[in-house]
Amino acid sequence: MIFLKSANKPDHTDDEQLLHQYRQTGDMAVLARLYEKYMHLVYGVCLKYLKDEELSKDAVMQIFEELVVKVNRHEIKYFKSWLYMLSRNFCLMELRSGKKIQEQPLDEFMEFAEEMHPVNVYREDDMAALERCKQKLPKPQKICVDLFYTDEQCYKDIAAQTGYAINEVKSNIQNGKRNLKICLEKNREH
Repeated sequence: MIFLKSANKPDHTDDEQLLHQYRQTGDMAVLARLYEKYMHLVYGVCLKYLKDEELSKDAVMQIFEELVVKVNRHEIKYFKSWLYMLSRNFCLMELRSGKKIQEQPLDEFMEFAEEMHPVNVYREDDMAALERCKQKLPKPQKICVDLFYTDEQCYKDIAAQTGYAINEVKSNIQNGKRNLKICLEKNREH
């Protein structure tokens, strides 16, 4: 695979066809062809978060390996958008695991940017504080928040997996975000 292969815009019309063909046949060449169209974007996301060219190149390859597994487990309506989220979450997990120590604003990790969610959260650089706060959430909130943000599952899939009604899933995510905000604000004050 070649990084930043071409400046041509990818043809989005056959993404769905390639995805369907891969799911039907399991042919890695089909998935590779689909991934190659967006590899330069994946590399850009990795470079943005990891801030290291070599780590970003490695991440592009590791994301492809994750793609092989996850593409069959998720309902994908817009491959490019889904791949962006997969790449972003991969990089954030790399940062959290300590493989590349880099301070990351909390609003980028939890998607608390005002334009995406009405909740405003103060910036918090300590990812350990986020983990501690997540552990304090009531179990239904923690499960729903993890499935929604970390595993990128939709409300319907979370409801099917947990047995909660869709409204309960939405409520658990909203309340979980609010409780995380409160907990992080308390940690920030101390």
